[in-house]
Parts: sequence; structure tokens; C-alpha cells
Amino acid sequence: MTEYHERESMDFDVVVVGGGPSGLATACKLMQLAKEKNSELSVVVVEKGSEIGAHILSGNVFETSGLDELFPDWKTQDAPLKTPVSKDIIHYLSSEKKGFKVPNILIPKTMHNKGNYIISLGKLCQWLASKAEALDVNIFPGFAASEIIYDENGAVMGIATSDMGIGADGGRKESFQAGYELRGKYTVFAEGCRGNLGEQIIEKFDLRKNSDPQHYGIGLKEIWEIEPKLHEEGLVVHTTGWPLDNHTEGGGFAYHAENNQLFLGLIVALNYKNPHLSPFNEFQRWKHHPKISKYLKNGKRISYGARAVNKGGLQSIPKLSFPGGLLVGCDAGFLNGAKIKGTHTAIKSGILAAESIFEELSLQNNNENNELLSYQKNYESSWLYKELYKTRNFGPALNKYGTILGGAFAFVDQNIMQGRFPFTWHNKNPDHEAISYSKDSEEIKYPKPDGIISFDRLSSVFLSSTNHEEDQPSHLKLRDQAVPIKYNLPNYDEPAQRYCPAGVYEIVSDNDSPRFQINAQNCVHCKTCDIKDPTQNIVWTVPEGGGGPNYSGM
Repeated sequence: MTEYHERESMDFDVVVVGGGPSGLATACKLMQLAKEKNSELSVVVVEKGSEIGAHILSGNVFETSGLDELFPDWKTQDAPLKTPVSKDIIHYLSSEKKGFKVPNILIPKTMHNKGNYIISLGKLCQWLASKAEALDVNIFPGFAASEIIYDENGAVMGIATSDMGIGADGGRKESFQAGYELRGKYTVFAEGCRGNLGEQIIEKFDLRKNSDPQHYGIGLKEIWEIEPKLHEEGLVVHTTGWPLDNHTEGGGFAYHAENNQLFLGLIVALNYKNPHLSPFNEFQRWKHHPKISKYLKNGKRISYGARAVNKGGLQSIPKLSFPGGLLVGCDAGFLNGAKIKGTHTAIKSGILAAESIFEELSLQNNNENNELLSYQKNYESSWLYKELYKTRNFGPALNKYGTILGGAFAFVDQNIMQGRFPFTWHNKNPDHEAISYSKDSEEIKYPKPDGIISFDRLSSVFLSSTNHEEDQPSHLKLRDQAVPIKYNLPNYDEPAQRYCPAGVYEIVSDNDSPRFQINAQNCVHCKTCDIKDPTQNIVWTVPEGGGGPNYSGM
């Protein structure tokens, strides 16, 4: 008997893959509509993290526009939005010791945060999950959606979760349990940035036919407990410039959250050229700048994590629908790079998806698994599209002109022209193609961590509570086992040993010969390797459900 026939199956009206803000918004809105119309509807959310929020990582300064639509009464429903932004500061760091505050008049309007909140996105997702369950949504955490199920016509009809209890040798252990099939009339992919199944869907249905490649950054974040006298609750600090050069996009943030906590982070665009660059080490040395280190005196680091973020904007959003399903949130790429925000847009995309699905199901015309073209139309007539259209040239400008001139363009584009320039720029080059040969690149010497402000990768991964069952097949696959040593090492000094923020990839010596080693148990599921590998030889797949980081309050 095949594994396919061993699987138990469950049928729902709608299957949602991913328990982040877009997936939970989709589920909540569907059930709200069902209750308004007094109709029966079954919705399931499947989440690979051990619990809702376990794999959620974000800055996060939160704009409430999407939540205002989904739960207009959130303020009276104990939503975890407790820290309104009190003040915005942007520093330009000119060197490792020097920098200056950018005058507010020169800051693009998109970077002003009056009316926003400093939040833990993980806690917001847990709150949304409680609302979803109260609306009778089924939530299955700890189950990794690993396979797409298609019907005889090639339409999506659901997903299958990964088998549990498979040994590293591929054999079944005593604990083996076959995965489940979750079948739906419609399947919504809400896996977040660079979703494993979402990428398969995009390729199968050629959804990027009329869009630019998606572009990405890696975001690294720590939470610190700092001295009360150094804490300014509600203060939002952003930095640009050092330690990144003018041709490497990115910037830092320091958000003063509640309870004397400081959310620290650095985002580095993954179209960087120098293969010697290490985003993790750039983050560690960034913290030593006086504009940041002044907050950390006698502080304690309590959490660490990393995650890829979409930054392509409007031009990189693929077609959103296909037979049997839809893409929402960062699976599609709705982050607004000019605002450095994607949660409000993710929630709005979930609302739009739910409205399109419910309308089709209400017609009772038995056309399940057909393509919901209304979702694309509804998106293009919504404030979500208008917002992204207005900021469409932000990312391409930074790529085209660098951070200084690109930032100047952003000011003119947003503050003077209001996003109405009569042109749309594009960036057609995938991020992995931007990397230069190591022989043509300046080697970067990073200082050793001091264990007080800066730290090594392994101690950082420990703080992420990352755990994978060691006796399981590696979820990090190589298309060609020879490529890392025979091609990447001589040409790029194998950049995987630096772009990974968790020490997953190493070059080790076996009898004086280099060997590429994968420490899959360290993986924090950031997806950077899947994006930045120069030959696209590394393929990120889901491990057993429940594996990976267990972020607390991130």
C-alpha cells in the first residue's frame, strides 16, 4: 500500500496554509461572513510551527488599517497593541563612530509612524488565532504542509502534511505516522515570505509571467531588556548608512517596546554583491555604534531570530489566483518597502481573499476548484493596490542609484510628487545573480564578538529555541552535491557559510580536502539559502511539523 493510500483525509470548504496574519485574517473573515449570512462553512488553518506564533518574526511597527477592517472593536477586545509610537528618529551613520539625526522635513512621509504601534507580531497572531477559534475555525499547529494535492484536471484541491517519524536514512521509525490530506474547495497559501508550496504554485501556473522577480532582504532581530533610565517607551529609531556601503541596501531599527524591552534589528537586501559579506556579523557590529550601544549598557539579550522579507513591491507581485486557490500575504509579496511594513497589507489581502471565496461559495454553482479571478480584480480596486502603486518606485530607485541618491528620490517621490511620477521602474535581475566573484571583492574582516553587545551565531541560535528531531532527513536539499565545493567555493568562497544567520552551512576539512557540511538542526527557517545561493542549488523544504525556532514574543 502506498503512502498516498495510507493517508487519512479531511474535507473542508477552505484550507488555509499558514498561521500568520494573512492566513488568520482569511479564516476570520470567512467565518465572519458565514455568520452574517447564517450559512455553514468549514475552514482549517494548518501551521508548521509548534504553536501559533512560533515561527513569526517581525520588527514590528504596526499600522492598524487592516485590523481596523477585520475587527473594528479591537481596542475593546484586549488586542496586544499596547505601545503607541511616541516619537520617530532616523540616524544616518557615516562611520562606525559618527552619525547624525536626519531632519524630519527630509524624511519620506512613508517613514512617519504617528498612529502606529510597537508590537510583537507573534502575540498579535496568537490573539488572531483566539478570535478565529471563537469563530469556529479549525487550527492545526505542528503540522507542516509539504505537498500540494491536485485533481484530475490539474486544479489544486488541498495539501498533504508531512509524514512524521521518518529516520535520517529514509526508513520508518517506530513512531512513524503518515501525514494527513486536508482537502478543500479552495486552498489559500499564506506561508509567509518565500513559501515552499507557494513557490511551487507560482512556477507550475507561471504566475510571474507578467511580473518582475521577487526581491528579498534578510531581517535579523534581537530583543533586549534594558535599564529603565535608558528606555523611552514608544520611541522608534531607524538607521541608514554604516555598516553597509552605499550600494548595499538595508538599515537598522531600535524600537522601544513595553516592559523596558528594546527590539533591535538590521535588514540587509539580498541583492548585495560582495560574497564575503555576512549579514549576521554586520548586525553584530552595528550594535556597537554609539547611537545604538548607548541603550544597551547593562542590558540583557533575551531573544534572537532571523527571517527573509519580501521587498520587490508592486512590480514583483505575481498573478494572485490559479485553479483551486489564491496567494495572500508575503506568499504573494505585499510588503510595502517604503513603509517597512507588511502586516497591515497581509491582513487586507486575507480579507480580500475571503470575500472572493465566500462570494463564489455562496453562488452554490458547484464550481469548486475553479479560478477566482474576482480576487485579482478586488485587489486592484482596493486601497492595498493604491498604496503599493504609490510606492512602486522605492525599491527600484535604491537598486538603481544606491541608498543616498535613492533615498533622495524617495523623498521627492513621496513628499512632493505623492507617488505620481509618470513612470514605473523595474528590477529584472534576481537577487542571487547580483553576487560578484570573490577574487573581485574586498574581503571583510569582522571583529570578534565581545559577549556583551555582540555575540556568535551558535549562542544566538540557542536563544531562538530552535529544535529539530535529529534523526530525520535533512530538509535542506542540494540539487547537485558537487556544486558547493567544485563551483561555489572557488568562485565565491562558498557564501552560504556567511549568508546563513544560524551556522547551518560550513566548509570543513576531511583529510585536507574541503567538504560542505549542512547542520540542518540549526536552521531558523529564514529561507536565505533558498534565495541567495548563486546557482540556486539549495532547496529549502519543510521539516517535520513542530520543528524549527520557537520564538517567544518576537
